[in-house]
This record gives sequence, C-alpha cells and structure tokens, in this order.
Amino acid sequence: MKHYRKKDFPVERIRRFIEPGPIVLVSSAWKGERDIMTMGWHTVMEFSPSLIGCMITSVNHSFELIRKSKECVINIPEITLAGQVVGIGNCSGTTVNKFDRFGLTPLPAEKVKAPLIKECYANLECRVVNTQLLSKYHFFILEVIKAHVAVSPKYPRTLHYRGDGLFMMSGESLDMHKEFKPQNL
Repeated sequence: MKHYRKKDFPVERIRRFIEPGPIVLVSSAWKGERDIMTMGWHTVMEFSPSLIGCMITSVNHSFELIRKSKECVINIPEITLAGQVVGIGNCSGTTVNKFDRFGLTPLPAEKVKAPLIKECYANLECRVVNTQLLSKYHFFILEVIKAHVAVSPKYPRTLHYRGDGLFMMSGESLDMHKEFKPQNL
C-alpha cells in the first residue's frame, strides 16, 4: 500500500481533487432569451426520481434564466468540444449569442423549452424541483425528466476539470462489476 507525504494546501483550491463529474454545458431559455454556461459543480442526488444538484453563481446570466423558467438542459460534451467548453465559460450570455459564436446547434427539447445542444454526446432535460437552497447557496435541485444519449460510443471521452486551466479526460475503464453486490451496480 502506498503512503503519501503531505503538505498544507489552500482550501479554496481543493476543487481540483474533488470535482464530482464531467464538465457539462447547461442550456437555458426564458422569454425569447437563451444561454449556455459551462458547469463543473454538480452531483447526483437520487436515482429514482433522477435528481441532480448543481451550484450556479447568481452573477451568471444562466442563473436567472433557470430560476425564472424552472428548467434547463444538461448537455454532456466530449473532448472534441474542449475549445467551446472553455470559450463558453469565458464569456457572458448577456453580450454574446453563444450558439452562434461557438458553432453549436440548438435543437428543440421534448419536455422543456431550453434547447438541446446537437453536438453533445448526451442531453438531459431537467426541471427545477426544489429551491430551498437557492437563496443562500445558489444550489438548484433538478429532476431529469427526459434523457437523450448517443448510441455510441458506450463510454464517451468526457472532460473533467482539475483547476488551473487543466482538464483530465475520461479514458481506460477498470471492470470491477463482479466485486459489487447486484443492488449496488
């Protein structure tokens, strides 16, 4: 077993170790306005119903669109969209049409008014189901009400932010399913 020599580390920078999942693009729409934001702060909260929690700062243009419309789409890009992911995160939807600027195609969703992003591997249509943590923590609780996922590849090459402008990419899988209890798979 490996032992690590440790040092003090700035607590405001620990996100590089605990980032919960892939970077996603969240699309939203309200009264003719639409936006896309890059997001890394999200977590699965329940399996059925499928709940996702996410933190969106109130200074982000998408925050108000999602708060008012009570819906959004979580779009999961692959590594081929890394440039768009960073570019979208570096500009504001108050001044930029991000679909046009980054060459992304909005598609109509089936259950929400926010658009799907055609170029993304998966699109999760979501409704806001709980706002109790919104005013204090800017934390939305979303229910996935419709999911659209590409038929291949089975395991997409997603981006995971490490901080300081560095991403890691999903890659090699380690199959441990025989070690799990069936109900925990």
